[in-house]
Amino acid sequence: MPNMTLSVDEKLHKEMMAHPELKWSEVARKAFEKKIRELHWMNKILEKSKLTEKDAEEMGHKIKGEIRKRFS
Repeated sequence: MPNMTLSVDEKLHKEMMAHPELKWSEVARKAFEKKIRELHWMNKILEKSKLTEKDAEEMGHKIKGEIRKRFS
């Protein structure tokens, strides 16, 4: 199995060390696996989509504009 090295800030490291009962490599591995499942799911949905990248950007701009109007 390949190894990976991660950097975390000092505050996070101290919090992690306060819980030595946890296997932090397992926590990270599960988070990576979850993200990969989400990406696979998203790709599967996008395969069937007829929207172009440009269409998605335009929709995103319209949605953001409406949200700004609502909360201004």
